[in-house]
Amino acid sequence: MSQDAPTFSPLYRQIKALITQALEAGEWRPGQVIPSEQELAVRFGVSQGTVRKAIDEMAAENLLVRKQGKGTYVASHNDPRALFRFLRLVPLDGDLSHPTSVPLDCWRAKAGQEASRMLAIEPGAPIIIVRRLLQFALKPVVIDEIYLSGETFQGLTAEVLQSWNGSLYSLFETRFGLRMIRAQERIRAVAADRNASEALKVAEGTPLLSVERVTYTYGDKPVEWRRGLYSTAEHFYLNELN
Repeated sequence: MSQDAPTFSPLYRQIKALITQALEAGEWRPGQVIPSEQELAVRFGVSQGTVRKAIDEMAAENLLVRKQGKGTYVASHNDPRALFRFLRLVPLDGDLSHPTSVPLDCWRAKAGQEASRMLAIEPGAPIIIVRRLLQFALKPVVIDEIYLSGETFQGLTAEVLQSWNGSLYSLFETRFGLRMIRAQERIRAVAADRNASEALKVAEGTPLLSVERVTYTYGDKPVEWRRGLYSTAEHFYLNELN
């Protein structure tokens, strides 16, 4: 058994952990093919079936993507199919056309108690705050306020946001090497205040969904905290339960 091989069971979970460590270290980048199951089996000194079971679980968790006849690839936010994994707002007519992200503000600040707790950083640490609109068919549907670690996202500016043609998560992956693995959301109903009514072009008091999200990268490290208001006049929040 190789030096990298695990020493305790369950074996496939340990292989999964080793593959995840390689992903986190950047050995295989998002969108790149990983070695075959046979090659990984030799590398880790285990059976091909054990590797297959580990990869199956990682594919189910959207860490890897199997492509028939081509191999297994590292999942990427640049894949159009990945967009609605984190964006769960779906038009009533079922048209999954890509929304447009419109940056409004981007500024630097110091983390208060809540931001430091959500992002697991020290109070007073530098953060970047982004405000943006998400439009469907040029209609504003979501207004987001996004908090990011200033150290992790050095170089993120309003100009970078405005020049990027794609989702925020694809920008974070491409420009800053951060892949969002999972998110935890808290959702409640609120009434639109004056600022939300102006941004979303709805009347004050209109029911909105308040969606607070913390997004994590490898190692369960929180890297984004966002608070969004969703207009559901022409959309609904879709959540699939397995």
